[in-house]
Amino acid sequence: MSRFSLRTAFPRTPNPLSQAVALRHACGLPVLDLAETNPTRVGLPPPDVDLGVHPGVFDYAPEPFGLPSAREAVATHLSQRGASVDAAHVVLSASTSEAYGWLLKLLCDPGDNVLVPAPGYPLVDVLARLEGVHARSYRLPVVHGFGLDVGRVEAAIDARTRAVVVVNPGNPTGHFLHEGELHALADVCARHGLALISDEVFSNFAWDAEEGRVTSVAGRPLPCLTFALSGLSKVAGLPGLKLSWLHVGGPSHARDEALARLEDVADAVLSVSTPVQLALPALLAHAPRFQAALLKRVKGNRERLIQARPADAAWDVVPAHGGWSAVLRIPHHPGEEATCLRLLEEGVRVQPGYYYDFGGGAYLVLSLLPTPEVFTAALVPLVRVLSPPAG
Repeated sequence: MSRFSLRTAFPRTPNPLSQAVALRHACGLPVLDLAETNPTRVGLPPPDVDLGVHPGVFDYAPEPFGLPSAREAVATHLSQRGASVDAAHVVLSASTSEAYGWLLKLLCDPGDNVLVPAPGYPLVDVLARLEGVHARSYRLPVVHGFGLDVGRVEAAIDARTRAVVVVNPGNPTGHFLHEGELHALADVCARHGLALISDEVFSNFAWDAEEGRVTSVAGRPLPCLTFALSGLSKVAGLPGLKLSWLHVGGPSHARDEALARLEDVADAVLSVSTPVQLALPALLAHAPRFQAALLKRVKGNRERLIQARPADAAWDVVPAHGGWSAVLRIPHHPGEEATCLRLLEEGVRVQPGYYYDFGGGAYLVLSLLPTPEVFTAALVPLVRVLSPPAG
């Protein structure tokens, strides 16, 4: 038998929850899916854009960082959000995952590590492993509302740490970075010679206004090398069009060296298609309409969830300020997986907190994207399972 790399030896044994979901589908039983996070499946408005209408759609210009017109469109988009951004510092990729892979190649040698927040979506761990890099967690304490504790970040640094990842706002915790936290973190990164990678794919989706909130590190004069990541998948609800971007910032000497090296990495791939780059100005013009519809949806569903909770319930909705998810804190007994399985018996699918490496309690994660009809229907069995009658 051929020999395969250890980095691709991922576990393939289905867990009880995924087995139960597959069985329910196989039996033709309905599922009210509160784990649905695909924005193209929940009735949100698509763009009125024809990707084939632009002149030159079949031409090929091998630009490692993307077509100049598309990079200008991203710079304009970021500048409209208050960032002072030069298109020369914008790099296009086919996805945020690809951008992470490029940054891991740029910053790390095999055996190095990057710090990632926990709880959080389990993506960087997989991407790091595929690059021969270790992902080390720093905890986001529940007493801070799962906000950043810079002391915990610094305590996690070792001799082989090369970068710190922040997700702003947290996914699924919905906590935004604040000015004081950012400056303290940038100081830690500068003192230890680390890059700061800011995943900002959900930063357009704040549910409220808050003084001192950070929406992006792009264009900010910070003392460390910075990378701000986002893309069409979340900004415009278009994951299938495969276009993301990263902005490179920080001290000019480090920024320029990073860009020079990234050009070689991107030139080896040339991954972003010409049609989507040519259509990017129109796709970004659609983004505000999509975001308004999505925010109305998630804020409405969150309010329905809060209103459905009985006043004496032993579970609660964890406070948050943005994103696409709600986190519920539930009793330790019977626990996350048992509760998810019980809900699935009632026809409702949710995710257990351990998927996201929650600690210090038991949690469930719900998507707020489903239609109000689906979400409202799911609340009846959800409340019944989480709030059983006494005795």
